[in-house]
Amino acid sequence: QLPLVESGGGLVQPGGSLRLSCVDIGTTMDYAAIGWFRQAPGKEREGVSCITVSGATRIYADSVKGRFTISRDNAKKTVYLQMNNLKPEDTAIYYCAQENYGCSRIAIMKALGSWGQGTQVTVSS
Repeated sequence: QLPLVESGGGLVQPGGSLRLSCVDIGTTMDYAAIGWFRQAPGKEREGVSCITVSGATRIYADSVKGRFTISRDNAKKTVYLQMNNLKPEDTAIYYCAQENYGCSRIAIMKALGSWGQGTQVTVSS
């Protein structure tokens, strides 16, 4: 299973926006729920958001609800994470991966397969 490829990170001021992309160069997105995860310095990786194959189910961590929006374009084999009103605490490396439990609950999100390089998001003035 090939890792998914993340992009779109960068440096942004508090209150700013970024859109992350997660591209599948294999066939994972043909059948899999996809999750966004992040790892801040000194912290464990955590689930941020998840979307099922059809897009009918989308879940978010409480810390990003109302600010982040996940979406997918299956024809382009791409999942997006639109991040608005960014805060310094959103600073982390963001990763996407196939999610093991079909977006059941944020607290139990688990990635399958290998991690990609991730994309760095830094929120700072």
